[in-house]
Amino acid sequence: MLIRPMRPDDFETVWPILRDIARARETYALDPELDRAAGWALWGEAPRATFVAERDGAILGSSYIKPNAAGPGDHVCNAGFIVAPAARGQGVAAALCAHALTEARRLGFTAMQFNMVVASNQVAIRLWRRAGFLIVGTLPGAYRHATLGPVDCHVMFRALDDQAS
Repeated sequence: MLIRPMRPDDFETVWPILRDIARARETYALDPELDRAAGWALWGEAPRATFVAERDGAILGSSYIKPNAAGPGDHVCNAGFIVAPAARGQGVAAALCAHALTEARRLGFTAMQFNMVVASNQVAIRLWRRAGFLIVGTLPGAYRHATLGPVDCHVMFRALDDQAS
């Protein structure tokens, strides 16, 4: 698997993945009516860096890194990860996460924070915990899940001052 910077033309493949995740209302706090222009602004323009994971020329997923806050908080980054349905369970998210941790350090960030990890997304929670993230807070009923109704969200955090990924 190759992880490389996303090019503008890669968004043709990334967009349907992002759109379908937003519409599903199961894992991301995104407007389910997200349109392509807003998706590009979110995933392609706002981040400090955006990447794709590919194998044999096929894009399997994507990630971004951006400051979590401005000014005195801009040393803590946020990252987002999406994986194509056909590539789930193949280690794509784990590879993107390890890559994001390395890139975040390279970009000068000292910590990474996930603001809303949907508590019902146990696959992601296990993955982020294996990557060294701690649940530092829980937001009761903060997510309106498409089928489960109100679901808690976790704030997850890890310092980047170590070299473990």
